[in-house]
Amino acid sequence: MKKLFLLTLCAGLLTACAGTPAKKDSPLFGKGEPNPYSAHFTGNTYLAPLNGYDEQVKLPAANVTFEPCARTDWHKHTGGQVLLVTNGEGRHQIRGQEVEILHPGDVVSVPPNVEHWHGAAPDSWFSHVALTPNAPDNQPIWLEKVTDEEYK
Repeated sequence: MKKLFLLTLCAGLLTACAGTPAKKDSPLFGKGEPNPYSAHFTGNTYLAPLNGYDEQVKLPAANVTFEPCARTDWHKHTGGQVLLVTNGEGRHQIRGQEVEILHPGDVVSVPPNVEHWHGAAPDSWFSHVALTPNAPDNQPIWLEKVTDEEYK
């Protein structure tokens, strides 16, 4: 918890020191390139890997940026997933539960094999750092598209 607080504090200080407010479409870690996994998303998303796979640490991280309304398909991770929200407003839902509204500083911890989706609000860009614990054994299992009714 202290590390997340310090990360958020440092990000805020860097933004303040830059002299200009952060735009909703300028993520903390950069937007990245068009997402190579776009077949499992609705709308436009971008991926910026933050670290390569390290055999000792085994915790890949990537910044994912979503244009308004963009979202993942339903999916699960065999080793779980942690999302650190850094920019904009987003949505997250675990199957069978209510949709959560996400803001910068929120942390979403999804246990292994729990079906969920995440993405941007209808009127906001959204970015999060996706952490993949338990790599390389942690595999995503992609399921069906999130319908417009589920999204709303």
